[in-house]
Amino acid sequence: MSHRLRIIALEEHVVLPTVMEAWARAGVPELPNLGFGDSPVAQRLRDTADTRLAHMDDQGVDVAVLSISSPGVQNLPAPDAIAVARDTNDQLAEIVAGNPDRFQAFAAIPTQSPSAAAAELERAVTELGFPGAMLYGRTGSKLADDPVYDELYAAAERLQVPLHFHPQMPVQAVVDAYYSNIGPIGTALAGPAIGWYYDLGVQYLRMIFSGVFDRYPELQVIAGHWGEVVLFYLDHTGYFADAGGLARPLADYFKQNFWVAGSGTVSPRYLRWTAEVVGTERMLYSTDYPFTYGSRPGGFPFVDTSGGVARSFLENAPFTAEQKADIAHRNWERLTSHATNPSH
Repeated sequence: MSHRLRIIALEEHVVLPTVMEAWARAGVPELPNLGFGDSPVAQRLRDTADTRLAHMDDQGVDVAVLSISSPGVQNLPAPDAIAVARDTNDQLAEIVAGNPDRFQAFAAIPTQSPSAAAAELERAVTELGFPGAMLYGRTGSKLADDPVYDELYAAAERLQVPLHFHPQMPVQAVVDAYYSNIGPIGTALAGPAIGWYYDLGVQYLRMIFSGVFDRYPELQVIAGHWGEVVLFYLDHTGYFADAGGLARPLADYFKQNFWVAGSGTVSPRYLRWTAEVVGTERMLYSTDYPFTYGSRPGGFPFVDTSGGVARSFLENAPFTAEQKADIAHRNWERLTSHATNPSH
């Protein structure tokens, strides 16, 4: 390309002391994917300075939109979640303010309390200047389509900011039924191998069929991992749109209410399919750092964005220069351009 793409990556994970301390108080297992311990992943999650910037440069990423590693504050008791979300967002805002050319951030939201969730989203957008929030599917036993979240969805629509959803582990009954008695791989299958994506993809369908987007037609949702499985089955699932009482074709919701990113799965096939289904004008970019950085077990090539792969994957995509620029940064800038301006 004649001009270097400016790449804004939207699903770039971080953990901060305030949320780690809250997880520890709540008895959450102290796992590397939550920043505990000294593994490379844990260390990278905790870093918001030199190492992260160096790895962004190595990937070819210009701007990282930071978000708390899954499941954010949604696994905390409600009173803790409200306070920790506020402290976390204040700290994220300080990190962004310290390097605004390289960092943006998604707000952490205490979904345990509907009114507090909406209020914190509004504060994060109007006072801290955040471009949106990161949610993690269900909270406790409440799935993403539960009417209790309507206040939050209404606030996001009114503020004109997107909600990026990220998966988390399925409920224990699902883990036991489908991923048990298969040895250590069961945990991976239930989680980031495939179970996460089915769990969240079904919640997207529930949001559509329960009328969330009919009640809030301007609500915008960002789906990672190439649409969390369901995008690849719309030609079949859409057959049931009438039976589900949808007023319009199922695919229309994905073309009008969803934006899709790949979350660091650098698969040319997934890229092409997503573009065919929703169009490059509804695609965004993400690397899922640090979980896709510098790891190729057995030489597996599709989940490693290091060594410039995050950039070369997009630069080599079978799209026009304009389409690549849309995916790399312009769609994100358009999506967030109407957000309420911060008051300071």
